[in-house]
Amino acid sequence: MITAVFGLVVFHCFFTGLARVGLLGPDEPRYASIAREMSRTGDWVTPRLNGSPWFEKPPLYYWSAAIGFRLFATPENAARVPSGILALCAVVAVVLMARRFYGWGVAIAAAFMLPATVAMTGFARAAATDMPFAACLALTMVAAAFLLLDEHPAHAGMIAGAFGAALGLAVLAKGPAAILLSGGSAALWAIASGNLRRSFRLFHPVAVLVFAAVALPWYSLCAARNPDFLRIFLLEHNVERFLTNRYQHQQPSWFFVPVILLAVFPWTLLLIPAIGDGWRSLRTGEWRKSPGVYLTGWVVFPFVFFSASQSKLPGYILPAVPPLLLLLAGTMAAENSSVPAARNRRGLWISLGLLIVGLALSALNSLPKLGHSARGVLETPGLREPLTLVGMTLLAGALLVAGCLWVRRTALGVGVAAFAFSFAVGMAANHVLPLLDKDISARQLALAAQREAGSAPIAVFRVPRAWQYGAEFYLDRALPEWTAETPHPCWVLAGARHLENPGSGQGTVTGDYGPAVLVRVQ
Repeated sequence: MITAVFGLVVFHCFFTGLARVGLLGPDEPRYASIAREMSRTGDWVTPRLNGSPWFEKPPLYYWSAAIGFRLFATPENAARVPSGILALCAVVAVVLMARRFYGWGVAIAAAFMLPATVAMTGFARAAATDMPFAACLALTMVAAAFLLLDEHPAHAGMIAGAFGAALGLAVLAKGPAAILLSGGSAALWAIASGNLRRSFRLFHPVAVLVFAAVALPWYSLCAARNPDFLRIFLLEHNVERFLTNRYQHQQPSWFFVPVILLAVFPWTLLLIPAIGDGWRSLRTGEWRKSPGVYLTGWVVFPFVFFSASQSKLPGYILPAVPPLLLLLAGTMAAENSSVPAARNRRGLWISLGLLIVGLALSALNSLPKLGHSARGVLETPGLREPLTLVGMTLLAGALLVAGCLWVRRTALGVGVAAFAFSFAVGMAANHVLPLLDKDISARQLALAAQREAGSAPIAVFRVPRAWQYGAEFYLDRALPEWTAETPHPCWVLAGARHLENPGSGQGTVTGDYGPAVLVRVQ
């Protein structure tokens, strides 16, 4: 029964409705284009976008999505399924760690809580490098835990090999930041717990050899074939991204505080008793021998590291989510909350979180209409009703969780909360996002242009970067910028704010797609 419910939670959170909305933002269509080109050409070394080398990220996501393009007919499924599979691997690894160091109670709680979070759900459904990176770091964290937390680990060579392989994959997912994050997190634990000598187990010869065998071949081949690779990838997309605002993602130092609070919803309010547990542990001195201090290191170091970066995006904090959720699972089911009344009080924080968001979404239908001129997202035809149903699902989940706590079935309450969240995700994926597809994805714009243009040229004119990449993915070709010399008649994907120029008054708008329009230039 537990396995079946876990399967439903994972399916709804990670895999349902992946093709119901087109590829989003600038990253999804860009990364999917690179993976599709890799699948077609068979060149698994040099990532290429529209035929030109593209060295922003290493190849792990491209490799997995390229395989997806050979297995799936739907491009969205091909591009997004790999992230979901890797997210599932991370969940399983964290559950195994919980079982070893906390027991079955925490392991079962973690199995339901980790996939049913905003962060894991959102990035597991994305055609991007964030989830592959975070999943591989989670595998690294788990392997390192088996190597470091046991005084005399059995099969140390095998565990060291698993650690080296996981870290190598993390380096292939996003680059050398994996070494800094895993090394810094382990070092933080070693210093805090007084286990500096034990930390040198991470340099086991098997770990070093396996890491080199996994990570170095691609970097060596790509550098040999592309002389500019190391400069572009290491200096521009790693060092400069961290030290400067070159890529215009500058945020305040506290940016990741609200991000992490949203990332772990619906379990956010469990941070309150978790902080209380941590404070009591500090006062008693028990924390040094607790696996909690190890997990805390893997939460704190990525948080501090990326908060210091000049470039900040929400996905950067994703590696901190698996260890944080395991800490929260421990808060719900660990021995220090084994008294039923205490567990019930903690469970009420879950019910309260679901209740607040459920009430907010359920009340959307009662809000006044903003009018057509406002063009607010809530004014999308038919959107308020499914959003209200999502809210009612969360509200029902909150009431059911409270009921489970009333009869002192805390573990059941955690499962109910996870299932309610996952069911709400499934409803949103299948009934909310399709209504927004025209306004948040370039898919319908590109398909309309392809249908209308026939053999006529298609160009772009001051469209948002995300919409250009999206249109190029769905049209499967690079789109030139429109100029007065572009052969007429032609079709132009234009930014909605820049309609006065295309065609010098001879353009006819034939479709409105969010921030872009389709214009026929005579």
